[in-house]
Amino acid sequence: MSKSAAANRKAAIIKKVQGFYAGIDGHGWDHVKRVYRTALWLTHQVGGSEEIVEAASLLHDIARSKEEKGQCSYHAQEGASMAKPILISLGYSHQEVKKIAYAIASHRFSKGIVPTTLEAQVLQDADRLDALGAIAIARVLHYNGYHGLPIYDETVPPEASYHGQKTTAINHFYEKILKITPESFHTPPARKAARKRYRFIIVFLERFSREWAGLDLN
Repeated sequence: MSKSAAANRKAAIIKKVQGFYAGIDGHGWDHVKRVYRTALWLTHQVGGSEEIVEAASLLHDIARSKEEKGQCSYHAQEGASMAKPILISLGYSHQEVKKIAYAIASHRFSKGIVPTTLEAQVLQDADRLDALGAIAIARVLHYNGYHGLPIYDETVPPEASYHGQKTTAINHFYEKILKITPESFHTPPARKAARKRYRFIIVFLERFSREWAGLDLN
């Protein structure tokens, strides 16, 4: 496929799906664009089909709003189903639709899914990288502020297992974010990037703890 044809398909996908991401807190169009850029970068490093990764990245969270509204129980699987008619209408082949839908259905690491195709591994890695580093810190603090949840409460310790972002922002890092370890990523470039972003969160939490306790004043 020519570059112009590929660009036209990308533009058509964006036009069809951008509305699905409106009003979604934390997983809106800004998140999709970051995942898209990261996924394409990973593809250039490790291989795989750029067109499959591109479409899967742009479509991967189209059912997120349905899950948040209680209209489906698993947005990844629902998103894969929603993506198929969109892709077919844009002229993707049966094999392409199958590969893209699989990547979307398997992108959610928290469900314990281990993708078997390179494109699906790339998408899952890209999606999870957005949950680490400075962006992750901003997303967590924004979510708690938007929902009226505190940044920190020293009387409320982190829970041993994750039950949703329901208490303090700092607790969320210990309950979920720090469990996204660099070693759990599939591709070597993603693991390298994850180590840098993971370390940034560690430094932030250490600094926050010292400032909260006034230990940085001397």
